[in-house]
Amino acid sequence: MVLDIVIMAAGKGTRMKSRHPKVLHRLAGRTLLAHVLATTAALGDHPTWVITGHGADAVESAIAGSGAQGVRQMPQLGTGHAVQQVVPHLADVGAQPATTLIPTGDVPLIPAATARALADACGGQRLALLTIVLADATGYGRILRAGDAVDGRVLGIVEHKDATP
Repeated sequence: MVLDIVIMAAGKGTRMKSRHPKVLHRLAGRTLLAHVLATTAALGDHPTWVITGHGADAVESAIAGSGAQGVRQMPQLGTGHAVQQVVPHLADVGAQPATTLIPTGDVPLIPAATARALADACGGQRLALLTIVLADATGYGRILRAGDAVDGRVLGIVEHKDATP
């Protein structure tokens, strides 16, 4: 299976109330983004892109030497728009199974085993998306699904500012 990795790292970090790019905040001696890059590196040698926006120069400097490529999202028009920026770079695999794993650069504690299980569970479908259901989703965007939260097909993404409770 071909696996493309696209790390979302363009956000402003509004909830963090910081001018510093949120993915460059440190946890246990490394940036949040470095933790995510380590997780994705543990999945093997796969093409990896980091979508940058807010603080793009600093984020791109932070990924230098990691093997990941920066792709800028300017202007920042939301999560779906961010992913669109990297689509031209994704593998053209024809009939070969391929999956795109899209972790966020500000969620550093997802184990590599969880990321691997997610990619494997896709069975060659193009998109792997790991989400959670929150009792209070204030401040977060929404994934719209057909059916239940576990087996539902993804219909769309709604940014927080456009979401209903």
